This record gives sequence, structure tokens and C-alpha cells, in this order.
Amino acid sequence: MICGVDEAGRGPVLGPLVVCGVSIADDSPLVELGVRDSKKLTRSRREELAPRIIELSSVEVLEVPAEEIDSLRSRMTLNELEAMLFARIVDRLSPEVAYLDAADVNEDRFRELTRSSMTCGASLVSKHGADDEYPVVSAASIVAKVTRDRRIDLIREELGVDVGSGYTSDPVTKAFLQAWLEQNGSLPPHVRRSWKTSQKLMNLNGIRRLDSFEG
Repeated sequence: MICGVDEAGRGPVLGPLVVCGVSIADDSPLVELGVRDSKKLTRSRREELAPRIIELSSVEVLEVPAEEIDSLRSRMTLNELEAMLFARIVDRLSPEVAYLDAADVNEDRFRELTRSSMTCGASLVSKHGADDEYPVVSAASIVAKVTRDRRIDLIREELGVDVGSGYTSDPVTKAFLQAWLEQNGSLPPHVRRSWKTSQKLMNLNGIRRLDSFEG
């Protein structure tokens, strides 16, 4: 058995980090499905492929909400957190070989970080762009992205406002965070408060509030 592990939502300021592992004896069915790096597929195509992937293989998903990310980040780096989650997925699937989409700039270091948290004896292949090179990792990236997109949809419904994609490069997300802060004086739910973006926004909001008392 082989497996591929990938994540969705490493960098966003809002929403969960989702890690997915896909395990299969032979990746030919995934190749026939036409799996690719999730970033190269439309949302509708990812939604079509995800249930097919789940039918054809064993799938494990871990979803870590913003609050838990903040808690874990108080005692480990983001790379260490991701390696720990990747290891948990590999242990659950117990393949002979696991292909990892390396989160660290150093592929070997990410492999060893992951191995240090594992209990099973799977061989690890850690590569940048693994979601583009190995179909089993492409499949994992698709399921992870679909899972995160659906969670963002639920957050949007819960808050009753368009929160965008959750990435700070998204003008919709940026406008949402700024408007919420101005109206409520605090960050909204599902936001990673340990992120520099959150801290900068809070500092800026504090300055604005002080300005309102001047003169």
C-alpha cells in the first residue's frame, strides 16, 4: 500500500488547517480519474472528484480549527505542527510508503520531523510539489481542499457575511476582518489570533480607538 499526504489551509488567517491522507494499493484508478494538484482544478471539478477518491481508496482527514492552531503554535512551529499531523495520518493508514508534500523548505528535514512523530514503520518520501508529481498526493490535496472549502462555507453561514477565502491576500477577507474589528472591537470567531496579520489588525484597531478619544 502507498499513501499520499497533503494539506489545505496552512497559510490563511481564518478557518481550519486540513490534512488528508489517501491510501491505495495501486494509483492507476486515481490516474484514470484525472487527479491533479487541487490548485489546478476548479472547485466544481474538485467536488466531482472527492467522492470518487473516497470510493476508490482509504481516506483519513484531520481538521484543526483556528483556536487549536493558536494553542499548538504556543509550543511548536507551524512546520512541527504540520509534521505531527502528517505523522498521525500516516500512522492511521499504515502504508508501506508514504509520499508527503513537504511543508519545510528543507525536504529532508520535514521527512525527519514527520518520522519523529510516527509509530509505524512506513518509508517516507518528502518532496516539494508532491501534489503535482504523485497522483496519490494529488488525491489527498483534492479531498483536503474540498473539506476546507466546505468549512469556510459553514463559517460564512454562521457569521452571516462573506468572509472570502480566509487568505489575507483576498480583499474580501481583509475587508471582513477590518469591518468586524471596527464594529466589535475584537477579532471574529475562527480567526488565528497567533498570526501576524491578526496582531497587526488588533494593534491598528487599538490606535484607532485611542484616536477617537483625542481632542
